[in-house]
Amino acid sequence: MTWTQIYDPMGSLALSALMAAIPVFVIFYLLAVRRAPGQIAGSAAMISAVLVAIFVYKMPAATALTATAMGALYGVFPIFWIVLTAIFIYNMTVETGQFEIVKNSIASITDDRRLQALLVAFAFGAFLEGAAGFGTPVAISAGMLVGLGFNPLYAAGLCLIANTAPVAFGGIGIPIIVAGQVTGIDVMKISSMVGRQLPFLSVIIPIWLVVLMSGWKSAMEVLPACLVAGVSFAGLQWFSSNYLGPELPDILSSLAAIIGLALFLKIWKPAKIWRFPGEPVVSAAVAAKQAADLTFGKIFKAWSPFIVLTVMVILWGIKPIALALDAATIKWFVPGLDKVVMQVAPIAKQPTAMAALYKINWLSAAGTALFIASVISAAILGVGPGRFVAIFAKTFTQLKKPLITIPCVLGLAYIMNYSGMTASMGLFLAGTGKFFPFFSPLLGWLGVFLTGSDTSANALFGNLQAVTAQQVGVSDVLTVAANSSGGVTGKMISPQSIAVATAATGLVGKEGDLFNFTVMHSFILCVAVMIMTYAQAYWLSWMIP
Repeated sequence: MTWTQIYDPMGSLALSALMAAIPVFVIFYLLAVRRAPGQIAGSAAMISAVLVAIFVYKMPAATALTATAMGALYGVFPIFWIVLTAIFIYNMTVETGQFEIVKNSIASITDDRRLQALLVAFAFGAFLEGAAGFGTPVAISAGMLVGLGFNPLYAAGLCLIANTAPVAFGGIGIPIIVAGQVTGIDVMKISSMVGRQLPFLSVIIPIWLVVLMSGWKSAMEVLPACLVAGVSFAGLQWFSSNYLGPELPDILSSLAAIIGLALFLKIWKPAKIWRFPGEPVVSAAVAAKQAADLTFGKIFKAWSPFIVLTVMVILWGIKPIALALDAATIKWFVPGLDKVVMQVAPIAKQPTAMAALYKINWLSAAGTALFIASVISAAILGVGPGRFVAIFAKTFTQLKKPLITIPCVLGLAYIMNYSGMTASMGLFLAGTGKFFPFFSPLLGWLGVFLTGSDTSANALFGNLQAVTAQQVGVSDVLTVAANSSGGVTGKMISPQSIAVATAATGLVGKEGDLFNFTVMHSFILCVAVMIMTYAQAYWLSWMIP
């Protein structure tokens, strides 16, 4: 027995889109206005989505509940598994005292908080996004900033905003590859077009972060370093996306930013060292002693968990290795959902029964790479089995509330997708005619806000972007790329991302505060991509490959 999605259940696409948006309004209201804990906001939005799906979209109740449950399962594995293992590695370095050495080694490069944010949140976070994605960069880099002494809210917010630059090419380019698969457009063309949009954001993100931290005047004091980070990142992002493909832009760009900053800071220092107001200043004598204690062996040992982590996620991303590991995946076609829901035009090119395949890729999952890295790190740091288990148990206890929040927001994403609610909002935006290129990035922003993933947003709206572009007479390459470029600006306020960031920084229960910290930046950056896309559609069409 199949059920066909209805995209206009109210007989008016505007009214249908409004009904479909009820869960979005619920979660916005609870997070932004009521500042409710993530588990409350997520569960309320999920329940409202199930009710709208059943009573407005006439989705069979059993099917709706099964779709929601499948999303919740994905929230537990692989998403929560990544968060758990990433924070576990960080906690192990803290518990063994090694993070103090990590902190001092970063301070030996610069003890200016503005520059530390560029190194850790922007450059190192982008590297982790390129290698692993799916929450790893925010979990690791935000935890590191807290360990360095950053205010937890700033640490989480800065890492979420910094993650704007690399998201479209995250996880070895998987968002762009998926966009090509669902649209039939040459992947290299989509990669090139995204590489002619995102570098404009990548150049300004470092300055944006520092202004947010310390104000415009203070940002001008470190403008040379911001430009080194932004220009080196954006330059390699443009080159690699246009000439090498979607797999390597984040890896190469972040390495360029890290190396460029490290070398530049050897020959240039800001006139004043900036720290957070009220933060104690380390005396020159203490700083000198800490620097003297930093032998290469000590630094290497302290950084070894993060080095091993990096090596493991890179190995897990290499295609032959990934395919071999994926052979151990357990696949389960979800009864009552697999091939039950029919997608129709214009969301699908032809009537298509939606698959419902839950994969337990226990060996190829990024979280498993991190767990193996934690075992190797424990051996290097001298953490015995008993202590290893104790730290893991402590980490799990620390993350009990995110274990509720993350499955709820993934359940929300799945029920809105399977019921056709997300498609209704997308079709409403697609009905804007010649202004569609302006609203095209907003579709991507909406998709990432709802799903927490640029990959999922491209799978969800990629075909709609291509079909609508052809109908209104603009380049489908441009609009499909804009879906990904606009999507990156929604990542920082996605409930999934918020849950990961609060878990990593000890802000569980303060999800509303973090949402308010990032939401305006998300809107501004999204509007910038919207204006850019509109200009490229009609006035700068020479930029389209």
